[in-house]
Amino acid sequence: MTFDDHVRAALDELPPELAAALTNVAVVVEEENPDDPDLFGLYHGVPLPERGDMTGMHPDKISIYRVPLEESFPDTQELRDEIRITVLHELAHYFGLDEDRIAELGYK
Repeated sequence: MTFDDHVRAALDELPPELAAALTNVAVVVEEENPDDPDLFGLYHGVPLPERGDMTGMHPDKISIYRVPLEESFPDTQELRDEIRITVLHELAHYFGLDEDRIAELGYK
């Protein structure tokens, strides 16, 4: 599987009710974050609970960064697991969870 396939698989494995709740958000693979090259992922946007009408707004974006993940996890299964964790972590931000709550749930 390619890196992109692992990201797609993480999204495909979401429970249907969670996947159905994803609106106005794009998940993209990028090489690395220019401001923090060690970052695995980043949510850019307005968390769902804080949104108003959002008419005419650009989609939120979740960036999953290929280079730091591949460099940190050379084992294929570990890479797959960490991509899944990173996707879930950034989706948690989309749903309005802060870092403390995400850590309580076990998604770093």
